[in-house]
Formats: sequence, C-alpha cells, structure tokens
Amino acid sequence: MMQKLWPVALFTGLASGAVAEAITVDNCGEPLVFETAPERIVVHDMNMTDMAFALGLQDKIVGLTGITGWYKTSPDFDAQRGDIPELAPKYPTVENLIAVEPDMFFAGWYYGMQPGGEVTPDTLSPFGIKTMVLTESCVHLSKDRPEASMDLLFGDVLRLGQVMGVEAKAQELVSGWKDQLAAIEAKTADLPKPRVFLLDGPADAPFTAGKFAIPDAMIAAAGGENVTHDMDTSWGRTSWETVAAANPEFLVLLDYQTGNGAEDTFQFLKDHPVMSQTDAVKNERWIGLRYEELTPGPANIEAIEKMVKAMHPETN
Repeated sequence: MMQKLWPVALFTGLASGAVAEAITVDNCGEPLVFETAPERIVVHDMNMTDMAFALGLQDKIVGLTGITGWYKTSPDFDAQRGDIPELAPKYPTVENLIAVEPDMFFAGWYYGMQPGGEVTPDTLSPFGIKTMVLTESCVHLSKDRPEASMDLLFGDVLRLGQVMGVEAKAQELVSGWKDQLAAIEAKTADLPKPRVFLLDGPADAPFTAGKFAIPDAMIAAAGGENVTHDMDTSWGRTSWETVAAANPEFLVLLDYQTGNGAEDTFQFLKDHPVMSQTDAVKNERWIGLRYEELTPGPANIEAIEKMVKAMHPETN
C-alpha cells in the first residue's frame, strides 16, 4: 500500500494579497490540514521520534513522551535528543501536552493514545493541537485498511516531511531506503521462505504481529513467511497451541534490553511445553531485535538486513 498523500493545496490570502500555502495530508483516511507548518511539536515513542530526528526536526520538538518508561535509549538516540524534555515516561495526559503549547502531537492508537481515552485527536483539538496518527495504528479504528507493507514507514516519513516543510529531505531518505530494500529483496527472492514467528516477550498468551503490523512486511522482505499473518489485527494475542501447530522455523524476539534481553525470551521458549517442540526452538534459530527496529521507523531497513543474515546464512 502506498500511503495516500493528499495534494498540497494553495490558497490566496484575501487581505494582503500574499499567497499562503495550506498542507493537507491523509490521517487514517481523513484529511489533516495545516494552514502553516507547525512550529512546536510533541512526539510519542522511540520509533516516531526516530522519524523526526531523521528529518532533523529537533528544533521544532518541544517535548517527547513514552520513552524512558519502557525502553533503554542508545547513546546515539541520547545525542540526537540533546536537551529535549520528556513530558511523560509512558502515556501523556492532556495537561502534559498543553503545558508546552504544541501545534501538533505525533502519536498513534496504542502508541500514546487509546480509543475513548483521555488523549485523542478530539480531546486535543479544543487546545489548538492537531494530531498526526501513525498509519500502522489506524487499523484500531477501522479494519478497512490494506495489509502491512513498508509503505507504513515510507508514507509516514513523507507525511511528516510534507507537514514540517522538509519534503525534499523526506524524499531523499525514502528513496535511499527503497534502494536498500530492493537490493535485499533481490538477494532473497529465490530462496526458500522459512516459517517465522515474532514474539513480544514471555507471556501466558503470545503477543505478536498480524497482517497489519509492519513486522509482517519486514519478515516478507527478509524472505520469510509470518506464521501469524492471518491474524486480523496489527499487534495482538494468539495461543501457544496455534503457534506451535504452525511449527515456526525461525524466531524474531523483541528485545526490551532488560535482564538478559532476548536470551531470556528464548530460554522461556526452550522451557515451554509446546514451543520447545518446534523446529525453530530445537534448532536454536532466532534473532533479537529492539522495539524501535520492529515498529515503523528508520531502524526498520537495517533490521531487515539483520533478519536476512540470521534467517538465510547462505547469503553472508
């Protein structure tokens, strides 16, 4: 799916005769209109922050939310963040946001907002705050969405670049990523496609990626088949019996960098009564990837390359 970008509309100023430019982008199927580029933005979560950093928007960011409450940041992330304050370590409140008077909040459903929750586009609108919604998360409001593709990354970077007036930089980034992706897919096109299962940490019921989550597209790009592709959601839960019945040959383990990280998750699977019988566990075929590598963001492309090297060692 290529993210539908609404055309830029031009409006003529009535009083001064000056030409003002309004920017309209798609926002979960609805138009999101900015009369001028936002000067003050708040960004939620590491993956969306990485998009903003990649576009060089630090001077526009007046706050971040949802970073240190869940994740360990890298030295590179910290260097790029500089002295940008974190307004809330997990989900923000309306008060957290209006305190810094942003023009725009970049977040998503279950990425800083919950349907019917305190912070939504409707609750922020009265304060003059417009909300750009992460496209991957739109499926939580409507199932009438295309299945995941890498356009979930490309489209959102292009939207953010368009809104913030750095469209050329966004185009340059996306063009480079597409070239990298084409080279990866050419390398794996004729190879056998192992059955792949992604696990978001030990749990009574596995939390994983369905057909609308970007890891589904990443696994396909890396030359594998997601065994939970038929799940009619982005991120959601299934049963261990269902996963074991699919007999995955390779595992992608989300690494929150706590304890021994993905090593602990793999040990959980080795001790699990049904998952221990799968080919992936018996043959110890897995890779650990960080949160920002498995949610829509600039780290996706390098993460796909890591998957290829681990999944198809004959290409190394």
